[in-house]
Amino acid sequence: MHYLLFYEKVTDYAERQTPTLQEAHLAHLLTAVRSGALLLGGVLDSPRDGTALLLFRSDSARPVESFAETDPYVLAGVVFRWHVRGWDTVVGPTAERPRPHS
Repeated sequence: MHYLLFYEKVTDYAERQTPTLQEAHLAHLLTAVRSGALLLGGVLDSPRDGTALLLFRSDSARPVESFAETDPYVLAGVVFRWHVRGWDTVVGPTAERPRPHS
């Protein structure tokens, strides 16, 4: 199943994201990418308010929650709130439950 991880960053996130912290966060992301769990991730635009969205493929929400709980941005307080939602994908080449073409 697909899962979406929503991140909300603190207002002064740009000042808090030091180069060392950014490197640690990126390493955390790339580990999840290499494992095949994290498919896409990035910040939302218009407005660019520090909200980020990450798309995972997993058998349950727990690995996604564990990812967030151990993310350097969460641990350092750059991300002040996060939540995970299951996404029942039905259309597209990587949909988990593809519907027949009409």
